[in-house]
Formats: sequence, C-alpha cells, structure tokens
Amino acid sequence: MSDYKSAGVDIEAGDEAVFRMKQHVQATFNERVLTDIGSFGGMFAGSFPDMSDPVLVSSIDGVGTKVKVAVMMDKYDTIGADLVNHCVNDILVQGAKPLFFLDYFASSKLIPAVVEQIVKGMAEACVEAGCALIGGETAEMPGVYIDGELDLAGCIVGVVDKAKVVDGSRIQQGDVIVGIASSGLHTNGYSLVRKILFEDNDYKVDQYVPELGAALGDVLLATHRCYLKPVMAIMEEFDVRGIAHLTGGGFYNNIPRVLPMDCQATVERRNWGVPPIFTLLQEKGGIDPAEMHRTFNMGIGMVLIVPAHRGPEVANRLQELGETASIIGEIHKGGREVTVI
Repeated sequence: MSDYKSAGVDIEAGDEAVFRMKQHVQATFNERVLTDIGSFGGMFAGSFPDMSDPVLVSSIDGVGTKVKVAVMMDKYDTIGADLVNHCVNDILVQGAKPLFFLDYFASSKLIPAVVEQIVKGMAEACVEAGCALIGGETAEMPGVYIDGELDLAGCIVGVVDKAKVVDGSRIQQGDVIVGIASSGLHTNGYSLVRKILFEDNDYKVDQYVPELGAALGDVLLATHRCYLKPVMAIMEEFDVRGIAHLTGGGFYNNIPRVLPMDCQATVERRNWGVPPIFTLLQEKGGIDPAEMHRTFNMGIGMVLIVPAHRGPEVANRLQELGETASIIGEIHKGGREVTVI
C-alpha cells in the first residue's frame, strides 16, 4: 500500500518542524499581527497615522548557494539571519522600514531540527529589525532537490512616507559616496567561492586558514550585515540622496541602479581596507580586479550618496554609531556607470 511517506514526503516531520519553529515565530509578533502561525494567510494591520502618504515597498530574495556551505558545516542559524538582513537592506535603499517578512524553505527531506535553526535565525533577525515573521512555506520535495540539498528565500514588505522616498533622483555631480563596511562575503558570489576554494584548491570547510586567522567555514558563514539602524539614524540627520546595497553584481551593477542618467560614479579602491577573504579568493582564483568588484562587495556592504560638504560628517557619524565607514568615491557627469580605480 502506498502513502505520502513512501513517496518521500513525511507529514509528521513537517508537523514537528512547525511545532519547533512556533515559539521563535511568535517572538517576532507585535500588535499589528492579526493571525497566528498556521493561518492560510498572514494578516498585518496597515494603518500609518504618522505618515501623510505611506508607500509600501517590497522585495524578494534568497541566500543562494551559501546554503551549500551551511550544509557542509551542518550549521544553519546564520543563513536564516542572512536572508532577513539581505531583504531588509534591499528596501532600506529606498528609505523603507520593514513591517513583515515571509519565508520559503524547501529541501529534499525535512529535518525538523534544521528547520528550527533556520527559523530561529530568521526570527532573531526580524526582532532586531523590528519586523514580524508572519508566514512562510516549508516544503519537502524529493526528486526536485537531491539528498542534502535545500533552498531558502524570503519576501519582505516595508513602508516609507512618500515625501521621504530615496530614489537617487536628487543625486548631483560633485556628491560623494560614503561606504559602510561589510561583514564579509554577505550572500553573493558563493558559486565562484566554492569553485575556487573547494574544487580548485582543495580547502576543507573546517580548515584553519592562517591568512584569515580563522576556520574557513566560519569566515564563509559570517552573517550578512543589517544596516537598518545606522542608515536610518543618518537619514534623520543628513540629506541622503541615494543608497545602494552592494549585493550580486558588486560595484558595477548596483551603484548605477540609483544614479540619474547624466551621472556616473568613480570609486577609489585605496580608500578602504579589503578583508583578507577577498584577497585569498583573488590570489587562489587568479581573478581580474574588475571581476572581483563585479562579483563581490570587496568589504563595502552599503553606500550612501550625500552632498560633498557633508561627506566627512556622515562618515564620522557612522563611526560614532559603531560602523567602519569612509568616503570611497565621487559623482561626476557621465552615463550612469561606475569606474573603480
């Protein structure tokens, strides 16, 4: 006799996963959340009396092949935080504060303890960012994912008053670019990272690497930074004309997304310190510098574009807020492109 479990889907494991994650999810709830875990749809009260013209901002993204490093390490809590922080940063670029988050987790086989680690990491990141984890999907899909494989994605919704939207339209020639340090690779470039380190150079995930001063896996799983609090603080004090989150595509593909058509950016590589993981990758992979800046964040996770006369103040204020920040470039007349020198 056939049943769902014989086909590779364990409903009881799914139920246990829900039970394990419930306390973590509920820890993110606030008075705006109108449904509990397990509802068909998550409901969130949408009244914004402190805004004259509220605009909802949404984004969806994934952790990518960084999840394969998590599988290799058998360590899953950080990728949950990665997912939330990445999505928070994406809507922060337009000045939005996060309201709620929904996740999608899929694997060849549900292991409740793994699901709990991931959701716990997501919940903690949601609490830190002040948003609620109001829903998600946990899918067991044998035949779609090979044994041991998993995928993780999420959707975020935030809000910003229309008058305070940051869209880059006010960026002017002469403005400066302030870079805020990353915590490492964040969630991009891991397909190339794995090829260079594990396939071409036979590194082991638990191997201590002198150049890094740590075990390789710990460096690769360093959590994607969330920039919400420092950037919001800066926006309250200064005129921030543009923000770019340096994710997939690095400098060359992300900064132009916020530039007006008649502006281009010049970034000076000498203006910040590059973390050793990027140096290791470039040396072991023989990667061209331009490709490095097109693939990785190179130690800069977020950039703010501000008037030139306020640039030093912005960088200093970020330092006071505990960030590593510096002026890394300038805006010139041009055709919506980036030059790294």
